[in-house]
Amino acid sequence: MYNDDIDAELKLFRESLDKFCEAEIEPFYGQWEKQGQVPRELFDKCAEAGLLCVDVPEAYGGLGVDPRFSFAVVEVMSRRGYGGFVGGLQVHNDIVPPYLLHFGSEEQKQMWLPKLCSGEVVSAIGMTEPGAGSDLKNLRTDARREGDGYVLSGSKIFISNGQHADLVLVAARTDRQAGAKGISLFLVDTRLPGFKRGRNLEKVGQHAADTSEMFFDEMHLPASALLGETGKGFAMMMQELPRERLIIAVQSVGLAAGARDLTLRYVGEREAFGSPIASLQNTRFTLAQVDTEIAAADALTARGIDRYCRGELTPEDAAAMKLFSSEVAGRVTDSCLQLFGGYGYMVEYPISRFWADARVIRIYGGTSEIMKEVIARSLLGR
Repeated sequence: MYNDDIDAELKLFRESLDKFCEAEIEPFYGQWEKQGQVPRELFDKCAEAGLLCVDVPEAYGGLGVDPRFSFAVVEVMSRRGYGGFVGGLQVHNDIVPPYLLHFGSEEQKQMWLPKLCSGEVVSAIGMTEPGAGSDLKNLRTDARREGDGYVLSGSKIFISNGQHADLVLVAARTDRQAGAKGISLFLVDTRLPGFKRGRNLEKVGQHAADTSEMFFDEMHLPASALLGETGKGFAMMMQELPRERLIIAVQSVGLAAGARDLTLRYVGEREAFGSPIASLQNTRFTLAQVDTEIAAADALTARGIDRYCRGELTPEDAAAMKLFSSEVAGRVTDSCLQLFGGYGYMVEYPISRFWADARVIRIYGGTSEIMKEVIARSLLGR
């Protein structure tokens, strides 16, 4: 999956990451699932271990390493079953920093990136709204010009890191008559008056994920909160969506592989009719199918990672990766849970968490149906 130059370093990085997870996450994750979110301090511990925003240049507080190291964080943690935390961590590590790096002013980069890398600031991205779903052109949150700044009004929903976020990248309308060209992006400091966090939303899976509503009530923003140019928000989002969808594909492959590994151990130990269920043809055929699907998703994602690192990843490539890998994660976790029988449906068995966590991956970052539409448009030209 990786080129020879960094393969050895990535192996060592993964090993250190596994040790970190074993010490700082594994003993507590079950309790965090019950509590409904991870503690804020976990971001600080990740920063101390060098796991936050690792591919951000050193000049802004990062390690300046290849993006593959950031993807490895998601891959390893997904494989270990930390889907709830991964959802927010990938927003902080892989989605928000590129917006600042590619479109931010030097002042904005110096203001926010070192704090993201150190864990002093936790970030979120506010795109989805009640009633808008995946339709980014139908945003209702409004930012009107007033004096030398803007006044932000509206709400967002399903926001990862919503309870912990100190910085939210918000998409809002600055011109209601301009369609997609009337959308702008703002760096919203949640300490400012007018910002309100809604409740931490209860979900079917990814229970440890901090997923919230947000409200902006006549929130006054300085002119420096505007990211890039007015009216360029939709174009910026389209440019950055490929990495978001790539990282979801990485998450999907890791999660599916983790479910497979759990199941391999279980079927070797569990007996039925006097012998391990691993000896039953149905079990063997199911696992063969599971492993083949994971290998295919991994290969497609590896190609996407390579293209991303060369600056060649297209929206259609990313949509295909996200579509295929997320659907594989759903099929694999369902097949694996079935092999556990009734125990698979018990919360005490981790396979149930993998199964529940996988379901939303086909929804966030653009639904499977939206991914198909993106791919179809590239094929048909309409």
